[in-house]
Amino acid sequence: MAKGESDYVKRLTYNTHGRMDILREMGVPARSAVFEKLSPYVQQSILKQLSIHEIVEMLDHMDMQQAQHILARITNAKRRDKVVQRLKGDVKEKIDYFLRFHPKATLSLINFNYLFLDGNITIKRASEIIGEHYEETAHYPEVLVHNNGELIGEVSLSVIVRERNTVLLKKCVTPVQTMTYQSEVNEIIDNIVSTNSKKIIILDHDTSVLGIVYAEAVRTLFGHLPAESLYDYAGVLDTERPFDAVGRKVRNRYKWLILNLATCFLAGSVVLAFQGTLDKLTILSVYIPIIAGMGGNAATQSFAIMVRGITLGTISLQNAMPAIWRELMAGFINGIIIGGIVAIVSSLWNGEPILGLVVALALIGAHIVAAVAGSLVPLVMKQLGNDPAATSTIFITTATDVLGIFFLLGLATLIML
Repeated sequence: MAKGESDYVKRLTYNTHGRMDILREMGVPARSAVFEKLSPYVQQSILKQLSIHEIVEMLDHMDMQQAQHILARITNAKRRDKVVQRLKGDVKEKIDYFLRFHPKATLSLINFNYLFLDGNITIKRASEIIGEHYEETAHYPEVLVHNNGELIGEVSLSVIVRERNTVLLKKCVTPVQTMTYQSEVNEIIDNIVSTNSKKIIILDHDTSVLGIVYAEAVRTLFGHLPAESLYDYAGVLDTERPFDAVGRKVRNRYKWLILNLATCFLAGSVVLAFQGTLDKLTILSVYIPIIAGMGGNAATQSFAIMVRGITLGTISLQNAMPAIWRELMAGFINGIIIGGIVAIVSSLWNGEPILGLVVALALIGAHIVAAVAGSLVPLVMKQLGNDPAATSTIFITTATDVLGIFFLLGLATLIML
């Protein structure tokens, strides 16, 4: 036992009046580590004075075997049940959040068969705890090691078998790959495919262990894709990095910028085609940026949803029709809402209800185009083997700008002239 832990154990054992103040002055990881070393009588006394939230925080830093032993010290059955339900709920909520990286990922992907042992115990004592765990579960656990409640690595069972009984567990520790349950989806997949580690330890935001994910189980979930394919599946294989060289950035972008220039001329040609309408109804020029801006924003919303679905593997061009239809209907309804607002403002501002109607109809059309383009273009780009996040925006912007302006000027020509 470390000297600091030994001091805390003595103070908590013999200072009965200041016991709770001493315990609460420690951080939660250290509190959990010290609490394990107290006598059952002292543990029981402290548990009666801790709130349910404090007990849950402490148990959250222990493995299941340790937590089970501590829970047995709570004599009040109702209080014990509340702690168990709260602990289960917290863990499930966090694990469910972590599992968002794939729609078919379930709780079974997370392994809870581990021990969280103090690095200051001997190999002999660790072996005894492993034996107890095996007797209770019929499974040999992964052995994770902590120092004062903080994870420092793992010790394989083969090392425990070979080492002398008197060696401290922390002397045998090897690093282990970790990540928090709040990590981004791309980061999760990146960690799995870019490391040689066979497992990743999932941590809570307070560094406590939530569970273990085995890389092979995740690859099975993705259909045994090779690392390169899985990396591409996350949409990050060819994406530009923030610290890439200037030359690489230019090479990645200039062709698309030239293409974008061509599409800008296309939008300009639509305006030129309706020059006569604009000469007679110059007020329409005020609404061109509104149509283009609202169409672009609406397309961005659909685009973001589709790219996320592509990254997670939930959608492809083959199964996309129901999703595109829903986006179209959402765009139609949003177009009615936004168009109605603009129609009212236009009627009051310009005193021309007909102009308000034209702008409203143009906005409805622009939102429908935005929904279809924002949904369909990234799927087509992915099907063609391009990165949808990097290559779709030019085509989406072209569709929304050209057709949005066409709707505005075309409807004005038909209705107002």
